Amino acid sequence: MSDLERRISEIPLERFRNFCIVAHVDHGKSTLSDRLLELTGTIAPGGNKQFLDKLDVERERGITVKAQTCSMIYKHRGEDYLLHLVDTPGHVDFRAEVSRSYASCGGALLLVDASQGVQAQTVANFYLAFAQGLHLVPIINKIDLPSADSARALEQMKEAFELDPSKAVLVSAKTGLNVKAILPTVVDQIPAPLGDHLKPLKLLLVDSWYSNYKGVILLVRIFDGQVKAGDHITSFATGLRYIVGEVGIMYPDQTRQTLLRAGQVGYIYFNPGMKRSQEAKVGDTYTTVGAEKMVEPLPGFEEPKAMVFVAAFPVDQSDYAHLEDSINQITLNDRSVTLQKESSEALGAGWRLGFLGTLHCSVFEDRLRQEHGASIIITPPTVPFKVIWKDGKEGTVTNPAEFPDGGTAHAGIAELQEPYVLATIALPQEYLGKVIELCEGNRGEQKELQFFTATQVILKYDLPLAHLVDDFFGKLKSLTKGYASLDYEESAWRKSSIIKLQLLVNKEPVDAVARVVHYSQAERLGRQWVTKFKQHVDRQMFEVVIQAVAGKRVVARETIKPFRKDVLSKLHASDISRRRKLLEKQKEGRKKLRAVGNVAIENKAFHKFLAK
Repeated sequence: MSDLERRISEIPLERFRNFCIVAHVDHGKSTLSDRLLELTGTIAPGGNKQFLDKLDVERERGITVKAQTCSMIYKHRGEDYLLHLVDTPGHVDFRAEVSRSYASCGGALLLVDASQGVQAQTVANFYLAFAQGLHLVPIINKIDLPSADSARALEQMKEAFELDPSKAVLVSAKTGLNVKAILPTVVDQIPAPLGDHLKPLKLLLVDSWYSNYKGVILLVRIFDGQVKAGDHITSFATGLRYIVGEVGIMYPDQTRQTLLRAGQVGYIYFNPGMKRSQEAKVGDTYTTVGAEKMVEPLPGFEEPKAMVFVAAFPVDQSDYAHLEDSINQITLNDRSVTLQKESSEALGAGWRLGFLGTLHCSVFEDRLRQEHGASIIITPPTVPFKVIWKDGKEGTVTNPAEFPDGGTAHAGIAELQEPYVLATIALPQEYLGKVIELCEGNRGEQKELQFFTATQVILKYDLPLAHLVDDFFGKLKSLTKGYASLDYEESAWRKSSIIKLQLLVNKEPVDAVARVVHYSQAERLGRQWVTKFKQHVDRQMFEVVIQAVAGKRVVARETIKPFRKDVLSKLHASDISRRRKLLEKQKEGRKKLRAVGNVAIENKAFHKFLAK
């Protein structure tokens, strides 16, 4: 029995504390986790920055994508406490990670950047925690910055969340200033977990990841009982049985233990291993085989639904198999990506991928390129649409190519619906006019406008999701010089007049480029498309006509003139009728060519056209 294990076994349940750190994106959560781990001696000081951000893409962008956990032992007033910390993502796309982390915790540190103040994500995370009855400890970070205004941040916390400013801890995670004051506050203010290690085993699956050697490794929170290697346990959701191969805690990496007991959070893997990550359903309850009748399963989590769909194709079709392996490997660790095969006449075989949001999509693309060296073409993001037929049937369309066209199909449709989201935008008051203009221009409906300090405004808008994924956040940031912050949640499906916009080259549709848009946008987008596509298509021996078609109506057209031989070069002082005869003859020849000629559009043209 190691020294660490002996220390842990002597700590009673009353001295366990499980807590997570939540904040708006970039308010310093991962840096604060580093300081806390250094303080408790879990990691050596001055080592890796952002220790808990394991992925390359997380380090490069400075964001957290996956919630990471770590156990610490802290000596307070001469007694050991076992603290368990969860570092959560701040971005709205990974909201599900935050709500899962809350389920394994008794409290949260609500972190606010002193220079930025309360932002949209802070508000959203507060309400999530409040709904789950967690105890919140307010912490003001980055007080060492010249632009820090701690008094304003405390005032906003009191106004917006009614949190007592006298209980707040003011720190600077980067310099380590006053961080020592956080852990005593955690011990005093956050309640110990409830549980009984003598009852039958009841554990909650919080997260899972895949290891090539051990299979799926589960991160679990034990509510009752205890679990050790060799136990036979079963899942409530799938009914499958497993034999525990090893249990342990993250200290800071996987550290083996002989057993985990009620109140602890740790990892488990099975022997023989769990091979398919689909079996590990997050939010599932496990118990010992034979105790199923005595244990009440815990309420699970909602599985996050994919809201943004893109099609991905290999630039070179010979890379298809390699790309398929790469995509499958990444989806092993990211269950929220949905995957379907798809093929396009123009781009060959590929996949339709569903993501939680646009950041999730670009992180996935980065991981493909960095970790697997894949080169891919990705179509612009689309959202699902609902089709309600006159005979009462409903269908959801995620691929624009399958969207019913004008003509016969339209006769049977009762109504078309698109998804709306409720967007919360926190911004400084001077940009209010511009932001309202942007929301109205994107077919938004204002729901609420409130000033929660003299200079900060919170705006609530119902927006179509299709506009939100079309770089709405980028436009919002550029309008407000980066000061606005955005958060959104699903609202409802609404009836909408939407139409399929297609690109035709010489009357042939180019399937890779089809999109479903609102009537009001069809003309503007169509014009943009044809002018952009014209630049990337080579001139041919015959005339090439590029058209944008919405439903049955042609909304824009560009013509690429053919190459032609100068048939008049050998005539000098000839009669006009002779010239005309030669030109007419040439025209006829062109017509014949156009009737048989197919426009070969290279992959490169699509690559450039689809690039932002």
